[in-house]
Amino acid sequence: MRLVAIGAAVGVLVAGVALPAVGGAGLGIVSATNEVNLKPEDLTEPPPAEVTVVQDARGNEIGRFYEEYREVVKLDEMAEVMKTAIISIEDYRFYEHGAIDIEGTIRALAKNLQAGGVSQGGSSITQQYVKQVLLNSADTEKEKNAALESSYARKLNELRYAMAVEKKYSKDEILEKYLNIAYFGAGAYGVEAAAKRFFGVTAADLTLPQAATLAGAVQDPNSTDPNLGKKSRALLLNRRNVVLNRMAELKKITPAELAEAKATKLGYKGTKLPGGCESSKYPYFCIYVRNEILKNPEFGKTAKARLEFLNRGGLTIKTTIDPAMQAAADKAIKKWVHPSDNPAAAEALVQPGTGAIKAMATSRTYGRSKAKNEISYNLVADAAHGGAVGFQAGSTFKAFTLITALKEGMKINDGFTAGAGYTSPGYSAFKNCKGQPIGDPTHTITNDEGSPGWKTLQTGTWDSVNTFFLMLEQKVGLCDTINTAKSLGIHRSDGGSLQEFETFTLGINEMDPVTVANAYAAIGARGKYCSPMAIAQITDRDGKTTAYKPKCRQALDPEVADAAADVLSGVFDKGTMKAVGGIGRDAGGKTGTTDSSASAWFAGFTPDLAGAVSIGDPRGSQDHKLNGVTIGGRYYGSVFGASIPGPIWKDTMIGALKNVPPSSFTPINAERFGGCGESCQPAPPPSDNGDATGDEGPGGFTGADGPGINDNGPAGNNGPAGNNGPNGNNGPNGNNRNGPGNHGNGRGGPNPPVG
Repeated sequence: MRLVAIGAAVGVLVAGVALPAVGGAGLGIVSATNEVNLKPEDLTEPPPAEVTVVQDARGNEIGRFYEEYREVVKLDEMAEVMKTAIISIEDYRFYEHGAIDIEGTIRALAKNLQAGGVSQGGSSITQQYVKQVLLNSADTEKEKNAALESSYARKLNELRYAMAVEKKYSKDEILEKYLNIAYFGAGAYGVEAAAKRFFGVTAADLTLPQAATLAGAVQDPNSTDPNLGKKSRALLLNRRNVVLNRMAELKKITPAELAEAKATKLGYKGTKLPGGCESSKYPYFCIYVRNEILKNPEFGKTAKARLEFLNRGGLTIKTTIDPAMQAAADKAIKKWVHPSDNPAAAEALVQPGTGAIKAMATSRTYGRSKAKNEISYNLVADAAHGGAVGFQAGSTFKAFTLITALKEGMKINDGFTAGAGYTSPGYSAFKNCKGQPIGDPTHTITNDEGSPGWKTLQTGTWDSVNTFFLMLEQKVGLCDTINTAKSLGIHRSDGGSLQEFETFTLGINEMDPVTVANAYAAIGARGKYCSPMAIAQITDRDGKTTAYKPKCRQALDPEVADAAADVLSGVFDKGTMKAVGGIGRDAGGKTGTTDSSASAWFAGFTPDLAGAVSIGDPRGSQDHKLNGVTIGGRYYGSVFGASIPGPIWKDTMIGALKNVPPSSFTPINAERFGGCGESCQPAPPPSDNGDATGDEGPGGFTGADGPGINDNGPAGNNGPAGNNGPNGNNGPNGNNRNGPGNHGNGRGGPNPPVG
């Protein structure tokens, strides 16, 4: 080896030859084998950033994520003319020289000496590949600058690495790697992405002028970026023609081909790069998946590692979203709420027993245009998954108080006499989970729905009676109710702590549809709670697939969940959803309307699918309540849970479950939960006046022929309308349903499944 030296300055080493003196006095050739450590040095080659593709449950692409838009392809998937063009302009002796192109280095050296610095690289394609690897490996600006600096030290390091690369790979492998890592401008990394971005074709289909354009772009992609305007496009066109001239000079193309190619217009199309949730078919679900990757330690120990995993990993992420179920949700919301409406509806569908999110839909188009009434955050999810503060969940929270009562031994016909208003009997009547008394004896809460009177767990739930549920929560305990909700995954949408006040059962906490749907899904799964799941499997760039299993636990006693499902099933034919009706299969649910219709909800479930629908005004639900509003072209004096959310849920479920065979709820354990226990409805006090209606009279307890309670007459205990008669409480058609009848609301057996 020889070292070309200028006085005492740093020399440039050229392997294998002795260079003649260049430029005159002071320049000589000296031996430098011992002075410069020019030995091969292994290059660490982290894989270049590749595009991550997101798919639905059927394998259809629904989104892409990337830091650098790159699609790695094999050399035989690139047009021959592309290989010829890049070699002609960048390193025409590529297949003839080793790691160092001696002729190119001499030529560059002469230019550099005249310029007094490094003005021309003379780099081989191998050296350029090394440079790109070092640049892509740089974590800091300092490291990036070092990879790009114009210095002899950098060139010397590149030569060391290039020597090792040439030993490690064949020429074809090096060319393939270079064409996949190079930046071409306009946000396109690698020749495949560049071909699509610039011309809307694959690398295999590039024509001569197109290939020459891309070959010309790699020299200074920032200056010739066609997205920057006419000046940059003119520079790119000129650079293309330089490449074409060089190809003709090397006799790679004929004069006729040269003339035809140079007469061709630039032809830049600027094809939009796929990717980002803005261009996804399911943007809100896409946002959810992105945030799940970025915030879940399962996908990387640090935030930086998770971001690189997503944006550089070249992954194929198969998700849980079902196109048919998503279409059903989209169709139902579109029917009831318009994108131009100020109130916005949002819906999530979750599979019981797995937590798999099957659909996420809203009435608003995703985007940032206020003029188009678009929205740029995830209305369906919590803040941790791209959402915001959510809406108060209203009476959907009564289900958690119902479940708590069943857990603590109450039966479905235990109850209380609920008044038109409820006032806490004292501060200590309610205690939060810190044991602090937070009852409010200064404020009276009234009913929005239902009438006062004797209410059971069944009728109080069906009619959604506020005063009954406050009495029930007082009985079973506020903290116990809160813990039940937490066991089913309930947390505030904004990530804050749950508000623990006596009105907890009335749904004062702001929620998101995914969280509420998932909690109700656990009831449908007989108490099995599974964390919301959006990612089914991930295949890495090397083809290794990792499957992700549901994360589940038994949150409720299965029989408690069965009893809750039995009660909630009556909402469709005996309660607040009676006017809307059921879905033709076993289902349970609960409407939710907040104070003064600030927001409205419906949450429901079957054994096969659960869903929750919310509606509120994103501008601020408390300031823009759902009173005197037109939504979906219909006027509403006030919006309730059964006004819009309930019908959306019903339409969605009918469509989503169209091809799913119906499953049935497990029948209630009548011995454990049937009838009533300690809180039975008291019998009316008997009259003892001794007259016709007294104990001894015809309507009394012992009247032989009267309609009294204990006699054998037509209305007596044993008579046809008596307690034990065919239409009585214990008869075959009676309230207690010990027989085959389907009537009454007595204390004996359970209600049969609805639907």
